[in-house]
Amino acid sequence: MSIHTQYLESFLRSQFYMLRMDGPLPLPYRHYIAIMKLVKTGENNWSLPELVHAVVLLAHYHALASFVFGSGINPERDPDTSNGVRLIAVNNFCVCDLANDNNIENASLTSSNFGIADSLSELEALMERMKRLQEDKEDEEASQEEMATRFEKEKKESLLVISGGISFDDEIVSTDVSRYVEDPGFGYKDFARRGEDHLPTFRAQDYTWENHGFSLVNRLYSDIGHLLDEKFRMVYNLTYNTMATHEDVDTTTLRRALFNYVHCMYGIRYDDYDYGEVNQLLERSLKVYIKTVTCYPERTTKRMYDSYWRQFKHSEKVHVNLLLMEARMQAELLYALRAITRHLT
Repeated sequence: MSIHTQYLESFLRSQFYMLRMDGPLPLPYRHYIAIMKLVKTGENNWSLPELVHAVVLLAHYHALASFVFGSGINPERDPDTSNGVRLIAVNNFCVCDLANDNNIENASLTSSNFGIADSLSELEALMERMKRLQEDKEDEEASQEEMATRFEKEKKESLLVISGGISFDDEIVSTDVSRYVEDPGFGYKDFARRGEDHLPTFRAQDYTWENHGFSLVNRLYSDIGHLLDEKFRMVYNLTYNTMATHEDVDTTTLRRALFNYVHCMYGIRYDDYDYGEVNQLLERSLKVYIKTVTCYPERTTKRMYDSYWRQFKHSEKVHVNLLLMEARMQAELLYALRAITRHLT
């Protein structure tokens, strides 16, 4: 995250506030929830402020797992080492490589899995699609009916995107972690079954973060709403106006497509967004990566990381992971806070 210093400052402020500053939950509860990432312990009766605090912590650490695994950071305890921590590689995706921006970029560019000419043409094609989208939008906007149809199409297709890597069920849970795991099979489930004709849709206009979630979380857990809102806005608007070797590039459409695709996978629809842009900007390999990172982060591999946007810098792919992380967190908060709002009314 230190590659993107502006975002890092916002992230650390919000995380410090959740874990260390005044709040409804006692400090030990906060850290236990952070480790467990599921609330199955503690008192049977939670106050609403305590519940909101717990929900924010859960969403934060669920999303953080996506960033950690997506960026190849996978520390595990090892009793055989002097400091007790061993940095491991997932499919040769090593933390020590990722720490050096140049090394991983050079390794990616010299890989036998693809040619430099192919990756360059891939970049040029993406930039051309971005330009064409902007021109088409200025000429003619799609109707509400057409945009609704495109969302339904993208939502159904997202269910067919198969994540890569291996299942958590196939891995051996270390003794250090297993003490916290009550149900090893617990994990992400698609919001609808494949083949269903009528898939549930969460209309963002009916319950938005800006108009509903922000005010609720701020009322029950003072000031955290401002910190989260700052973080969401920071990552959504963060840009260096570059794409690989190109400068002065408006990346707004690309950043919006990444953020909205994550929400689409969770059934969240924005009425004013044309989901045709997602299909034009995000190729299949990137969609597989996004679904794996946001839904099954422990399955992420270096091969998946390398398979998309092969000409882009490591720092740019970290930027992608930041967008995926915050979109994932906001999606979880929207569902949870909407449920709490319904309970209150």
